[in-house]
Amino acid sequence: MAELQMLLEEEIPAGRSALLDSFTNLERVAEYCESNYVQSPDKHRALEETKNYTTQSLASVAYLINTLANNVLQMLDIQASHTSLLLFL
Repeated sequence: MAELQMLLEEEIPAGRSALLDSFTNLERVAEYCESNYVQSPDKHRALEETKNYTTQSLASVAYLINTLANNVLQMLDIQASHTSLLLFL
């Protein structure tokens, strides 16, 4: 039961918050990349930097989504096992 409480009160809200924060960070990265590309005399280098930031950002978001999804699935598994125990009582 403590594990379920931890997931509901800490892990899932923290994961959701991190995902929302990453949305804001992605907007900042996009603004930086656009500005950097427009101002850069070396467009090829600016484009390569943008590709790197994009790859890193997408990997970070995918990791956050995966972690949050795993926590939600774990929560559902715990709730399902508790429900089935109650049915047998």
